Amino acid sequence: VCLRLQKRLAASVMKCGKKRVWLDPNENSEISMASSRRSIKKLIKDGIVVKTNTTVHSRARARAFLEEKRKGRHTGYGKRRGKKNARMPVKTLWIRRQRCLRRLLRRYRKHDKLNATLYNRFYLAAKGNQFKNKRVLIESIHKERNEIERTQKIERE
Repeated sequence: VCLRLQKRLAASVMKCGKKRVWLDPNENSEISMASSRRSIKKLIKDGIVVKTNTTVHSRARARAFLEEKRKGRHTGYGKRRGKKNARMPVKTLWIRRQRCLRRLLRRYRKHDKLNATLYNRFYLAAKGNQFKNKRVLIESIHKERNEIERTQKIERE
């Protein structure tokens, strides 16, 4: 018995796809009698034609995998498809470092820990790639300030 019409009508009535329409195989004769939307609605009400749930496509495994990746798993040589520079461009790292160092220099100048000439010297040194990171810059600033204080002390004496 061909129930294509009934399936199509049921899908239309229930506002879903034909894939989600379930027709009771034990009631084939009764379903085949139904050829109008009204009769299909009656079958739906009786539970002979049912709208099934959508198939679950769980992201649980994907989420777990992402969590592991955040911890640093699955990132060995065998999992890499791009070159080092493609995965994390050197330029991006440079920009980040420059912004960090310049922010620090501005903050120090604002709080009078650096005067304009020292600020300028350190700014250009940072641009010239003399400081690997923030810690190195802070150390060199302290060293320079101590040196200046020492020379001033000697001059006073």
